[in-house]
Amino acid sequence: MATLERPTRKNLSLTTQDLKDLELLKTSPAHRSALGELVGEQLVESSSEAAVMHAVWEAGVRSVREQIEADGYAAIAREQNPVERKSVSRRRRPHWADEG
Repeated sequence: MATLERPTRKNLSLTTQDLKDLELLKTSPAHRSALGELVGEQLVESSSEAAVMHAVWEAGVRSVREQIEADGYAAIAREQNPVERKSVSRRRRPHWADEG
C-alpha cells in the first residue's frame, strides 16, 4: 500500500513589505492571474494565503531552474569553437532544399 506524502510546514519570516505583496497577490485579480499563469493553476479570490504562498514558491523555484538551464546553454555556446560552428552550419542542408 502506498503512503501518501504529507506536506511539511516550514516557518517563513515575512517583512511588512512581504505581507503587503502577499495581500496584493491574493486580492488583485491581475496579480492572481499572472501568478496562476506562472505556476499553471488558477488562483481564485478565495484561495488561502498558504495556496498563494505556495504558488509564489513554485514560481520562484521554476525561475531558478530556468536560469540554471539558460546558464548551462550559454556555457555550452561559449565552449563551442566559432570556426567549428560555422563548418557544421555549412554542412547542414538548407531548410528550403526539400521544397519543390
